[in-house]
Amino acid sequence: MAEHTYRVLVRGRFAELTDEQRVALRERLEGFDFLRDAGFSEDGALTYDEKLDFFSYRVILTAEEKADEAGLRRAASALDELGVDFRGLKAKVTDMDEMKVNRPKRLG
Repeated sequence: MAEHTYRVLVRGRFAELTDEQRVALRERLEGFDFLRDAGFSEDGALTYDEKLDFFSYRVILTAEEKADEAGLRRAASALDELGVDFRGLKAKVTDMDEMKVNRPKRLG
């Protein structure tokens, strides 16, 4: 099987955050620019809002198969680095090599 490039979107919920964790997560939001920092990248991007309920993790992976599992592992690792608990991780995978590109038709 050939390698493909995947965009993986992982969604989940924070679980049982302490007051200290909430303060740390909100401090991390300061200076965060959603348009600049929240896109799909090879490093991955964890995003959430000040409500600290749901989050998403966006990553670009190059793999032969099982991009969803790799995306889930990467998201769990990013959350573990922050020292927070989570639940309900679900991954949605888009194979960028299989996407149909609609090119505009030339006029005239």
